[in-house]
Amino acid sequence: MASDHVFKRPERLIKNEASMDKWLNSEAYSNFIGWIKILSESVRGKTVSSAPPGSEATKKVLSVLDQLSVWVDEIPAVDQPQRFGNIAFRSWLDKVKANARQLIESILPEDLKGAAVELEVYFLEGFGNYTRIDYGTGHEAKFMAFLCCLMQIRAIPLEDKEAVVLRIAVKYLDLMRKIQKVYRLEPAGSHGVWGLDDYQFIPFIWGAAQLIGLEDLLHPRQIPDPIVADKNKEDYIFMSCLNYIHEVKKGVFAEHSNVLWGISSLSEWNRVHSGLLKMYKGEVLDKFPVAQHFPFGTILSIEPATTK
Repeated sequence: MASDHVFKRPERLIKNEASMDKWLNSEAYSNFIGWIKILSESVRGKTVSSAPPGSEATKKVLSVLDQLSVWVDEIPAVDQPQRFGNIAFRSWLDKVKANARQLIESILPEDLKGAAVELEVYFLEGFGNYTRIDYGTGHEAKFMAFLCCLMQIRAIPLEDKEAVVLRIAVKYLDLMRKIQKVYRLEPAGSHGVWGLDDYQFIPFIWGAAQLIGLEDLLHPRQIPDPIVADKNKEDYIFMSCLNYIHEVKKGVFAEHSNVLWGISSLSEWNRVHSGLLKMYKGEVLDKFPVAQHFPFGTILSIEPATTK
C-alpha cells in the first residue's frame, strides 16, 4: 500500500438482490476467489507436517489464535436449560472484542498499523454470531478475508502462502472446532444433509488441493471411511474435516453427508477440487444471505474488478 494510503472501517454495501452484481463484479470478489486459488496451488502434494514455519507475521497470527484458545479455557460453558448456544460464548466474544485492536496491531508492522481499523471488522466477524450463537461459512469467509487482507497489504508476505494454509488455517480450524464443542454453536445457514458440511467449506477446497495427484495414497472413494480419515487427519486437511464429521455425526455416511458421499464417486482429486470451487461460488459467495454481510473497505473494495 502507498505510504499515504488511508484505511477505513469496512461497510456492508450489498443491500438487496438487485445490488448483487456489484458484489459479483467487485475487486473484493475477484481478489478473494483469486487468493483461494493461489493458496490451493501452493499446497498441492504438501502435508501439514511438512509446512514451513513462515515469517514472523505468520507466527504472530498463530500466537493470536493460541491466545483466543486460552480464553476459551478461561471462559467455560455455563449451566443452562437449552442444549445448544451456550451464552458463555458471548463472554468469550466480548473478551475478543475488547482486545481485538491490540491483537491485530501486534501482527502489523509499524507502517501498517493503520490497517487495523479495516482488519478488525473481518477478524471479529470470523468466529460466529454474538446474538444467535451460531457459526457457518459466512463467518469462515470473514476470517479468511482477514488473512487475505493481511497478504494483500503484504503484512504477511506472499512467500508464506503454504504456511497460511497449513499452519494458520489449520489452527483456526482447530480453534473453531473447540469453540463449537465448548459453546455448542448452532450451524448458521446450514443446508442440513444437502450441504457440504455444517460449519466449514474452504478447508475442503484446500484439502482437496493437497491431495491432487495422490490418488494412489488416498482416493476419493475412501471419503466415507472413518478409519482412513482418522489415520490421515494430521497431515491432510480434507481428512481432518472428514474425521471431525465422523466424530460428531452418527449413522450412515451417505445419509448425514450426502454431498460428500456423492463426491466420493469422482476418480481424481483435481475434479473434487474444481467441483468444490464451483460449488463454493454457487452455494456460498454468490448467495445474497452471505453477500449482504460482507464488508467492503479499501483493501477488499466494492469497486469493479479490472480483470476477472
